[in-house]
Parts: sequence; structure tokens; C-alpha cells
Amino acid sequence: MTRFDSIERAVADIAAGKAVVVVDDEDRENEGDLIFAAEKATPELVAFMVRYTSGYLCVPLSGEDCDRLGLPPMFATNQDKHGTAYTVTVDAREGIGTGISASDRAATMRLLADPDTGANDFTRPGHVVPLRAKDGGVLRRPGHTEAAVDLARMADLRPAGVICEIVSQKDEGAMAQTDELRVFADEHDLALISIADLIAWRRKHEKHVVRVADARIPTGHGTFRAVGYQSIYDEVEHVALVRGDIAGPDGDGNDVLVRVHSECLTGDVFGSLRCDCGPQLDAALEMVAAEERGIVLYMRGHEGRGIGLLHKLQAYQLQDAGSDTVDANLQLGLPADSRDYGIGAQILVDLGVSSMRLLTNNPAKRVGLDGYGLHVTERVPMPLRANAENLTYLRTKRDRMGHDLTGLDEYENGRSAGSTPASENGATS
Repeated sequence: MTRFDSIERAVADIAAGKAVVVVDDEDRENEGDLIFAAEKATPELVAFMVRYTSGYLCVPLSGEDCDRLGLPPMFATNQDKHGTAYTVTVDAREGIGTGISASDRAATMRLLADPDTGANDFTRPGHVVPLRAKDGGVLRRPGHTEAAVDLARMADLRPAGVICEIVSQKDEGAMAQTDELRVFADEHDLALISIADLIAWRRKHEKHVVRVADARIPTGHGTFRAVGYQSIYDEVEHVALVRGDIAGPDGDGNDVLVRVHSECLTGDVFGSLRCDCGPQLDAALEMVAAEERGIVLYMRGHEGRGIGLLHKLQAYQLQDAGSDTVDANLQLGLPADSRDYGIGAQILVDLGVSSMRLLTNNPAKRVGLDGYGLHVTERVPMPLRANAENLTYLRTKRDRMGHDLTGLDEYENGRSAGSTPASENGATS
């Protein structure tokens, strides 16, 4: 497995005017880019980049700066398969020669990063390729364009970077892959990071949700507070059903009973028997109500363990043809479970939770929340809701996803013996 360096080291190097190596996902470009801050561009940095890369040097900028500098798209309809937002090329209008030398390109890069420049400070076309980064950075688009702007921001520099793909030294007709990039980074004393790690770092260290509403909701399990949140970058809305005083008798927010429930339209709303989501949601509300203190956090955007509603329905088609829930996702080219609990953790912290007793049968959910600084003091098992339709689904969760489904063996044995198990009649086990 490739060794990656810390995000903190990469940010420090960017701030100091050094380049770093950034790799993206193997299912995307699967390439490594040299990246440095545009305002730190020097002839030496540019020459180093030209020597070891394809030479097609680009300058990612924020959308705001692209608009300020009058940088329209290179082509009206973007046909790039990864959605890279190329703009018209530019050179600095003054102080350079032909524009192609390392010194000339460095000057143009610094000018693009300068907040006091305007559209008239550049000629078009030129030898430097600005790129328009998505607002929200790698949290909106996991590309090198956004990584460069994010790293510059995190280094307290202008949101402008310089990027180019590193060429393989083993095969000059190919791009360098991860193992070779590690060797390259070590040889030149450069930090090597992944975009996946950058995404995880930002989700862990930055606040990405805002509280929008707080209303009383009477339910069949009693009255809850419905606290509504919106994600800053993807605008997905989430709701926390809160019961009682979360701070607790000691005012410390410890040992709160919490259920983090992933959205499931088919199970929660339509009552589908293919899964156990609806009964789990109902049981969680009942258990929190009985406790008189707790939270049921309903996470939108988690449909189908993160693949979305329509993909989930396509996965159902494959399951009907014999695939299990894990293989169906993989056959669609999608991860078995792509849920991220960073937003949920931030919501729980905002609600005053310090530690929790987590209602779940999924050990991975505990790890997902622990990673964001929330301490899980106890995993409280959810009751089993098995039926003939979801039996294969539950077996897969147990056997392939590590869920602790106490009572499933008893249910299976009861069916094989010809009896109707209690859980199929609606009782818990």
C-alpha cells in the first residue's frame, strides 16, 4: 500500500512555496499532479514542473476570480470527460517576452493570483491555461483543480494554484502511477497526498452545515423537536428529531442515546419489505422516546447506502436476478457503501452531544463517528425485523458487511423448521 504524507505537511509546504504531489482516485484519472501556489510561482518552480510533467501548465482559480478577470470557458459546451473547466488561455500583458519561458509563465501565474489585477492586465490567447474550480472545492468535485485551490486557501494564500500531470520516467508515453509517484516524491523531498485524504481532512476540520429551523413535531411516539440543517456545499437537507435535554443532568452532553438513520424512501415511506429501514426508524423513535433523552438523526443523501434512489432501484433489478446487495452495487460500478458520517457528526456536536450510546447493528457506523471526535461509549443493538422478503438482504449485511444481527440465526432456524418466527409477526428479537 502506498504511503501518503499528512495534509498538514502538504499545507505547510504550499505556504512555504514548495510543490507537492497530489493523486486522485484510481477510478478517476488515477494520475498525480505537481501542485504549488500561483502567487509563489518562480522560474525555478515552473522549470521543475515542465521537466517532470506533460508541460501543459494550468492555473486553477476560484469562480469569483475567473469572473473578475474576464475568463470565459474555452468552449461553450464542456465535453471534457472529467468536467475540467478550461478557460481561455492568457499571458501577462506587460513585463514578459513571448510568454512561453519559465520566467514568463511564472510572471503570468503570479499576476493571475494577484487580487489587484483585472481583465485588461492579460492578453488572449496565451501560454497559461486558467481553470475554473467548483465552489466548495474537493467537497463538490474531487479533482486536482479543486485540490489546488483548497490547498492554497488552507495555506492562507490566494485561492490560485498551478498544476500539471507528472509523466512516468519508466514509460515516457504514459503518466506516472501511485507507486512511481511515491518514489518521485521521496527523491525530490516532496509531500505526496491523496485527494481522498484532503476531502476527509476538510470534512473533519471544517464546519459544513448550518442550522436552519427548530420546530415542535408531535409523533405517534410523542413530541420531538425537529431541528433542520443544510449542508453548505451540496445543499442537502438533514433533520434531527430531538427528545429531552441533550446536555443532561450534568450539563456535559454525555451518553446521549443516538440513532443516525440513513434516508430510505422505499423503506421509510413506502414500507418496502426488501429492507429493514422502516422498522428500524420506528424502533429508534420508540427507544429514544422511552429514554426521554436522545436524538434520531435522519441523514438525507444516504439513499441506497449513498448511491441514490434510481441507482438503488437498478440494484434491486440485479438482486432480483440473483445478486446480493453488495454485488449489485459493484456491478453498477458503485461502491458497496459510500456513506460519509462527517456531516452527521457535525450536527450532533452542534446539538451538544459529547459522547453517545449509538443505536446500530453496524460496527462501521461507530468507527465513522469516532473518527470525527465523537466518543461512542456503547453500541446499543437495534431489534431485528426479519421477513421472507429481506432475509437475503439481512444475511448479506451480516456475512459480508459485518453487521451484528442477533436473532437472525434463530429466525433462519425457525423458517427451516416450518414455523413462523416472532420477528416476522412484528415482534423484536
